[in-house]
Amino acid sequence: MKNKEQVNKVTYRNRLSLTLVFALLIFAVLLLSIAIFVAATFTISKLGWLEADKINNPDIITLIIDVGLISIAVGFIVAMLTLKYPLKPFNQIITQMNRLAAGDFKARLHFSKPIASHPAFKETADSFNKMAEDLEGSQLLRSDFINNISHEFKTPIVSIAGFAKLLKRDDLTDDQKKEYINIIEEESLRLASMATNVLNLTKVENQSILTEVSEFNLTEQIRSCLLLLENKWAKKNIEPFITMEELQINANEELLKQVWINLLDNAIKFAPESTEISIGSVITGNNIRLSIKNQGEIAEEYKSKIFNRFYQADESHSKEGNGVGLAIVKKIVELHNGNVDVKSEDGFVEFLVTLPKAQ
Repeated sequence: MKNKEQVNKVTYRNRLSLTLVFALLIFAVLLLSIAIFVAATFTISKLGWLEADKINNPDIITLIIDVGLISIAVGFIVAMLTLKYPLKPFNQIITQMNRLAAGDFKARLHFSKPIASHPAFKETADSFNKMAEDLEGSQLLRSDFINNISHEFKTPIVSIAGFAKLLKRDDLTDDQKKEYINIIEEESLRLASMATNVLNLTKVENQSILTEVSEFNLTEQIRSCLLLLENKWAKKNIEPFITMEELQINANEELLKQVWINLLDNAIKFAPESTEISIGSVITGNNIRLSIKNQGEIAEEYKSKIFNRFYQADESHSKEGNGVGLAIVKKIVELHNGNVDVKSEDGFVEFLVTLPKAQ
């Protein structure tokens, strides 16, 4: 919170200095216009054209009007030339925003010196470029997701249709029928899981306020999630170990359940067979930090991307999944004013979730 307040103060000072710069420019232009008018009036006075016997002379009146018009024109031209340079960055911003609006996500904002060195313009350029990069990344991920999800949905659908067709045959044994029905059931559950994950992601992304907060036993919840996934870890002969004391937490129970299921499912999916998964916790002040650790490795270039929507580090699609589970985890943890991180070292992958004990 303190760091955030300091950032806000710096931002306020930067924008205030920018306001002062423009105010001084406008003030300078105003002084220039007044100076031109005073100089023209002084010159006319020195020439004696304002004397009573000459003031009614039509030629003198025309000359005075011409001088006045020329003074206004010169002041206007100087003002235009003076303000053109400081307004240039705003034209750049509008141009690049129009490119973004038109779907060109490669638009980037780069100011020329010395404006680029001003903190307010530097902040604007950095924020704009980060937004453009995020939009470009989201667009690429969305395209990849459409391809990936089409593939992921197509595979079980084809499998279900194929085995349903085989069940129509009259020459099947009871064991064959049972095997085909089991496959249809597994593929149906896989389809339902994928659809649920996509719907859950949409739901939590549209949620900005944490609701339905209650106090419950966090350790018991994690044990329940492990039991729900028993078939998966038992099938790979994986041994889960919980080294947690009984912890109470104040949070949204249903949302946190999704966090543990996704993280545990991810650990089971990528852990080698006949290995262990450890779940531990540490209390630091008013926060609880939970660790889910399994054997494996995440390349450094993937660590900053795995929480992105629809991102899959396994580009071969040899592992089940559609790249939304960790995105759901990140959003739910952030809704709880916590954070999630990943470490990969010494042949182990560890996901760390930090949550406040009370909301």
